Amino acid sequence: MGRLSVIGNISRDRTRYPDSRGGEQLGGAALLVSLAAARAGIPTAPVAVVGDDLAQLPETVALDGLDWSALGVCPGASAAFDLAYDTEGHLLSVVTEYGVASRGTEHALRHIADRPQDTYHLCCRRPLDVSVLLEALAARPVRFSVDFFLPSARELIPRAVPWLAQATAVFVNQAECQLLAKALDVSVLPELVITDGPRAARVLLFGALTATSLPPTVVEGEVTGAGDTLTGTYLAHRLAGAGPGRALDAGVIAATTHVRSRPVPDSPEGASDVLRRPPALRRP
Repeated sequence: MGRLSVIGNISRDRTRYPDSRGGEQLGGAALLVSLAAARAGIPTAPVAVVGDDLAQLPETVALDGLDWSALGVCPGASAAFDLAYDTEGHLLSVVTEYGVASRGTEHALRHIADRPQDTYHLCCRRPLDVSVLLEALAARPVRFSVDFFLPSARELIPRAVPWLAQATAVFVNQAECQLLAKALDVSVLPELVITDGPRAARVLLFGALTATSLPPTVVEGEVTGAGDTLTGTYLAHRLAGAGPGRALDAGVIAATTHVRSRPVPDSPEGASDVLRRPPALRRP
């Protein structure tokens, strides 16, 4: 079984809710998707650029199957996100500082050129140049999948459209799916995974509903990273040979567990140290 390389951001996050939830945590789709896939049994490498403040990640966040060889470290600050939610877990606003993550596109292009044998997942997020990366992936005989993030999906989905039919799977939430359906006929997509918060997640194969999975009821929890956890778990099970229904059930269970449990970091004691100096954030 080959390695899954996950291209995206790794960040220092602060989440805020009207109630007692929220706080500082490690985040970013490249990290969270990779952790979920590794936990599900697939060797996985996050492909991202971090600053000096997260240079010790390979020592502080360790997990069997998690390969840190594709992590780039540059002088400066890592990406940071301040995410505000309502009581139901709907994202209200994001305040962002990208820091050295702005170098992520060139770093990922080098990795794609050096590792054509990997399977890839692209987390379509700013500040990555999604068009350039998708063109590079589609030009090579590699398997790749993609997902989006609602605050940037209106901008990035149209940029990704020329290559989406070549993706093995596309992951969206319900709001992103509506944007996607305006940009292309979803029946051209080999595999479309749609999440919808507490409602049933779905898998469509070339537009045909193939599998559904209803999450168990969760009263409250940390919703940041739930979609990434589902994505990584689903990809791992599909790469291991599971069908869409089994993979979706596994992804929904993993995402629900994530919401109910303490967010990353969840293991080595030193991981909390990298969160003690949150950088100043500004609106982009």
